[in-house]
Amino acid sequence: MRRLTKGIAAALLIISLALMGVVGYYDAVLPDTYYVSEGGQAVVNCLFEIEISSGSDVIAASAGGITTEETEAELKLFGVIPVKSAKIVRTDAKMLIPGGSPVGVKLLTDGVMVVKTAEVTEGISPAYEAGIRAGDNIISANGEKLNSSARLSEIIENSQGEEITLTVMRNGKTFTAAVTPVYSEIDGVYKAGLWIRDSTAGVGTLTFIDPETGIFGALGHPISDSDTLTTLPLGSGEIVDVVITGYDRGERGCPGELYGTFVSGLASGTIELNCEQGIFGAMTYPSRQEAIPIAYKAEVRTGPATILTTIDGSTPQEFEIEIERVTLSSSSKSKNIIIKVTDPELLELTGGIVQGMSGSPIIQDGKLVGAVTHVFVSDPTRGYGIFIENMLDATEILTEENLAA
Repeated sequence: MRRLTKGIAAALLIISLALMGVVGYYDAVLPDTYYVSEGGQAVVNCLFEIEISSGSDVIAASAGGITTEETEAELKLFGVIPVKSAKIVRTDAKMLIPGGSPVGVKLLTDGVMVVKTAEVTEGISPAYEAGIRAGDNIISANGEKLNSSARLSEIIENSQGEEITLTVMRNGKTFTAAVTPVYSEIDGVYKAGLWIRDSTAGVGTLTFIDPETGIFGALGHPISDSDTLTTLPLGSGEIVDVVITGYDRGERGCPGELYGTFVSGLASGTIELNCEQGIFGAMTYPSRQEAIPIAYKAEVRTGPATILTTIDGSTPQEFEIEIERVTLSSSSKSKNIIIKVTDPELLELTGGIVQGMSGSPIIQDGKLVGAVTHVFVSDPTRGYGIFIENMLDATEILTEENLAA
């Protein structure tokens, strides 16, 4: 009997410690504020329930025709164990025009991106010795602002081996590097041992257009350098209309890809921001499509949904998916939802999610809840999505700039 009692006590202790660990973890990673549209549910769709505590801690406000109401709440594990205090903001759901149409993306970097460093002669790499590394962004050379890789190559080749002062940015911090090019017997010119890039282009999917501001959002993830995986610093950029002409079907271990042709050289929008949540900017012409309400992340649930995407031509189609998991952790801005393609037609044609579908809107219960961002290489029927709320957070800076102007 004593042995049984000790066993039960040990088991209870282990369970208690495990629960304390779970509570501590989610206390750190779960957001402190949740937005819910008027009439929407106030339940976080995971292991937790948000219960609105009774009392007078309610603040109503109205600005610009939008009414909001703030209420104190508490997150509870399994609806019982307190995790943390939170705040629920009830507000009118923002209306956005869902995308789904393909867009061509053209981006010029701010300065030039270092793809890698290399030896010019045996054992000598001037750039590496100067402290330059892959992923760095070279802003200027000898005080001259750089806007192309060709110009930096020209400066290096004409240096006659004299020291060049480069202004370099790494992880948001700027430093100076002194590079002394060496003569390459193979190429017959002075070189610094730099592989550099100043632009990129590709195909993605438009996520939304804000009918009030004309701001668009696309991709749901940043445009990154393909070699270093570093987010490209935006110098200038634009989106153009695209016609999808074909695709490679996705297979396990080999993701597929959409292929498209740029319709014209005329930009349909200018890119003003390239960040973790996607690319954002201003449309150059209005959309005639109807807007639908968004769903805040506290309202997104597991279950049936659809995506809008284009696999042929330029007209979006709606395909069935299943939202398998919703993650409210504040640690990730772009991998918030796990989805699985269930539509027989899309599975037959593309095998599921393919590259180029990034940004495809996710619709649930008539609301825009997010966008497709990534495909699982091991299973092309499944992938990640981003909350539309997280994408809208990134547009605040653009809205503030527009208001300031």
